Amino acid sequence: MEEFLSSCRRTAQVHGPQVHVVLGNESCDVDSMVSAMAYAYFLSKTLYSEMLALPLLNISQSDLVLRSDNLFLLNQTGLSPDLLLFRDQLDLRVLKRAGRLRLTLVDHNVLASSDSDLEGAVVEVIDHHQLEREPSPSCPVTVETVGSCATLVTERIIQKAPEILDQQLAQLLYAAVVLDCVNMAPAAGKVTPKDSQYAAALEMRFPTLPPRGALFQALQGAKFDVSGLNTEQMLLKDMKAVSRSLNIAISVLYITLEDFLQRAGLEADLSAFCQKFGFDLLFLMTISFSDNQEPIRELAVFSHSVLSLQVSQYLEQACNPALNLCPISSPHPQVSAYHQGNTLASRKKVLPIIKDFLRERCGDSYLGDVEEEESGVPPTPMNSLVDGCPLDNGLPYISTQDLEEKVSKMANRGL
Repeated sequence: MEEFLSSCRRTAQVHGPQVHVVLGNESCDVDSMVSAMAYAYFLSKTLYSEMLALPLLNISQSDLVLRSDNLFLLNQTGLSPDLLLFRDQLDLRVLKRAGRLRLTLVDHNVLASSDSDLEGAVVEVIDHHQLEREPSPSCPVTVETVGSCATLVTERIIQKAPEILDQQLAQLLYAAVVLDCVNMAPAAGKVTPKDSQYAAALEMRFPTLPPRGALFQALQGAKFDVSGLNTEQMLLKDMKAVSRSLNIAISVLYITLEDFLQRAGLEADLSAFCQKFGFDLLFLMTISFSDNQEPIRELAVFSHSVLSLQVSQYLEQACNPALNLCPISSPHPQVSAYHQGNTLASRKKVLPIIKDFLRERCGDSYLGDVEEEESGVPPTPMNSLVDGCPLDNGLPYISTQDLEEKVSKMANRGL
């Protein structure tokens, strides 16, 4: 893999043959990064030699520091981040205008609106999210609702080119599947039979892979590690933005609110952050864990205007769901801080309350919906504690009749 990645960096800027770029999604979580790397490597081993296949991480190089679990996995598999190609290091539009670009999307099936001009270069899609792409005879689409896109990439490699699998590649794929599928635990509602099948296939081929439980705990610990990050990086690590007449950011922090509020120069840092990115209001949602591993949620609101008081009162009175907020002491006059009694109310559940506040503030003349905004910073990796998962409602329903028909067909084929 090191030799492959090095050759990608050396030859990406060379004018010459076509380039087949494998592009992950804008969150660039572990699943997206690994899927891009592994599938580009697969293409490099199976395409005709004059076609350069390379993985492209869909973030700027400077944003990789926010992906602490990605960095951990790269270190564990002996890969230097300096070997990777990032979105700000390769101009896809120049390649497309020159007629040199072929694009495969992994871990997403439609391009971001800002990349819509690249659509004509898309030649394949491999994804595990809800299908949004219009069908096209020129673009094969593989979309299955499995727990991890890396499962689909593993399936392709094992079926088409199993000889390219080695310990390093297997560990990358295995880590992505185990992390996305929450240690393959059925109770988490994220693992499917196909995920389990290919995780087991990797374990069988490479018995020295790290134990599932230890690997998952290490990756989870790395995901929530904010040591070494400055305030701006901590806020960007897991942030969403919404906008109407106001621009609002909701950042999830993986430390206690008390520890965060004790950071030196915090209020100046929060003010500078809002000014830099144009936010009127900043919500801080923290999650930490007790000694018994019970989740602890806290919430804070920052603004230099009366909006802070208005939205704080709105949240206190919210009932769908009730957040059960209890005010706690804050050392900063512009920061209202709360203990959140409802520990099930993740950002996914708080976000509609904030949108309702925006609608009411805009008045009756505004009847539309409040949209989540492309904020100019990369979207953040999805995880079960923050934003949910495509399989939160369980696997698709399979009726008794469906099963009977399947068994009957198998019997008719002599299986």
